[in-house]
Amino acid sequence: MIPQDFFKILSKKAISFYTGVPDSLLKNFCSYVNDNVSRENHIISTNEGSAIALAAGYYLSSGKPALVYMQNSGFGNAVNPLLSLMDPEVYGIPVLLMIGWRGEPGVKDEPQHIKQGRVMTELLKSMEIPFRIFNKSTSDPELEISELYTTSISNNCPSAMLISEGFFDNYTSVSRTENPYIVSREEAIKMITDMTGDNDIIICTTGKASRELYELQKKKKSVNQNDFLTVGSMGHSSQIALGIALNKKNRNVFILDGDGAVLMHMGSLAVIGSESPENLKHIILNNGAHESVGGQPTAGFKISFTETAKGCGYKMAALAETPEQIRHEFEKLKNSKGPALLEIRVSCSSRSDLGRPVTSPAENKKVFTEHLRK
Repeated sequence: MIPQDFFKILSKKAISFYTGVPDSLLKNFCSYVNDNVSRENHIISTNEGSAIALAAGYYLSSGKPALVYMQNSGFGNAVNPLLSLMDPEVYGIPVLLMIGWRGEPGVKDEPQHIKQGRVMTELLKSMEIPFRIFNKSTSDPELEISELYTTSISNNCPSAMLISEGFFDNYTSVSRTENPYIVSREEAIKMITDMTGDNDIIICTTGKASRELYELQKKKKSVNQNDFLTVGSMGHSSQIALGIALNKKNRNVFILDGDGAVLMHMGSLAVIGSESPENLKHIILNNGAHESVGGQPTAGFKISFTETAKGCGYKMAALAETPEQIRHEFEKLKNSKGPALLEIRVSCSSRSDLGRPVTSPAENKKVFTEHLRK
């Protein structure tokens, strides 16, 4: 379906406020919204639960329901406010959810999406959230939206649109995040891996960063024994790394993180700072965008990760933008007592032929843990 036509249907229902976390299945619609809705009426949130709360505040002050978009892999972040805030047995706040259905049964997808996709409809049923599935066979989207909207208003409850892959037609965004940085994320990762030692552990965030790390390491050796690729669980890589660093105090543990991932669960910085592991080194590859799912902007260029880290108790925090700065600051990071942080500002780009790991998450875990526990 043409994103503009879907947007017009929602506008007829007085949906004028949009918030959420971008998803690859929704990227064409989200890009249209980003181009055509004022900034005050479209807020890209840090996580799905925060977006639900934002929609609640909008409804309480305006009397109108908002639309909250998300990938189903992030639905777990929204469960608490959906049940303890929006539910008709609590405050009874209507909201229209748009959920990208990754891992839909019968549709090929990545391992981290399969279980989530398989149980998605049962989760909605268990939470007593009315929903409709929107796919290429949906004959009357306007009728489906109208029924969901009416149910949400009448029953003071959330209702959901479950969006299948390929439902939205292509849309080319006219607004992009301004990004003047010359080093790509993959180039930065290569510099980092060239400067780490055989005894160093790398925990990498979800998305294209893990895919780039995997390909770079594969060129150097057949098995990446010291790397843990967090293919799901966006925003949680730093806490995985913290758990390892506290148990392996004689080895440096490097986190390769993303701006969107750090923003999603920024409280993790406070926990790392309070625990203060000297061997934990946190690297944020900041391109100011959700590049893996369409390039929508994050708040990454509008805040200071370095000052935030210092405020949370990190012993050292620095910023690098050029190859020379990256090499210089990484050496300082490596030799500093942690927790220490290096923010690297990178371009919003990746190779079109970027591959994916051929090993499964379970195989990655097996090799990693066997090597780590020796």
